[in-house]
Amino acid sequence: MLCLGLDIDPKKVPSALSGSARGLFEFTRNIIEATSDIVAAYKPNLAFFESMGVEGYSLLRWICDRIPDESVVILDAKRGDIENTSAQYATALFKTLNADWVTVNPYMGYDSLRPFLEYQDRGVFILCLTSNKGSEDFQTLDCGGQPLYMHVLDKAVKWNTNGNIGLVVGATHPDHLVTIRERSNNMPLLIPGIGAQGGALERAVVDGTANFTKTALLNVSRSALYASSGANYAEAARKKLESLRDRINSLNPAGRHTTPDKIDPASETTQVMTSTPSASPAPSAPHGSSPEGA
Repeated sequence: MLCLGLDIDPKKVPSALSGSARGLFEFTRNIIEATSDIVAAYKPNLAFFESMGVEGYSLLRWICDRIPDESVVILDAKRGDIENTSAQYATALFKTLNADWVTVNPYMGYDSLRPFLEYQDRGVFILCLTSNKGSEDFQTLDCGGQPLYMHVLDKAVKWNTNGNIGLVVGATHPDHLVTIRERSNNMPLLIPGIGAQGGALERAVVDGTANFTKTALLNVSRSALYASSGANYAEAARKKLESLRDRINSLNPAGRHTTPDKIDPASETTQVMTSTPSASPAPSAPHGSSPEGA
């Protein structure tokens, strides 16, 4: 159930690796190799790569190419614009970077999301109730007798005709998670906020999965990625994730298996696949060669 957010911040990476794209690639590759048997998905956040310019985009492509095929790649982009612009975003994320899932912002309505949803073999996580404190500025406002985020949820259920929609729901809102899980049918949930943002892991696990009967991914980023600033950073990240995995497993009284080997957007109910993942094109090689020694 674990998703590792790849928020690659040169200021937090061990100093020996922070000064070049090659060093950042080595840091991320070692993290992936140390954790790929523990986590179900990796979630690079595009902002951390876009801020580096051309080198950052190349770094993102190198990293996406190194994520194992059996792992889900979620590109955290939070895109959403007029339809012709969203079509270009969808091409960039699904074709150029070969993401399995992306995050999108529903504020501009259905036509802004349609280009993403038309990729029926790929998935779209719609922002529903986010983990940041500012989510209360708009998402919880009363709109006709129910909060705005519930209107987003109901629209997402209506739009899910291809079975490729999920919802982003922050672990920092545990009191709302049960209702969201009930009304979202079988849509998978992406639940951030259990690490540095302080969300309650136990409630996120049990309520987010309806007691291990539905699919959810629990995202952790900074607390695992930067568990150590020393040479043992990859080992420290693994230990942090092992601890989270063990806590999750301890909450599963029936031993139900809900850990996604691959969340299949093409599935009618978007349920967990426990066999071979559906085939998709391998990530294309990045422009130019990979960092020296990679």
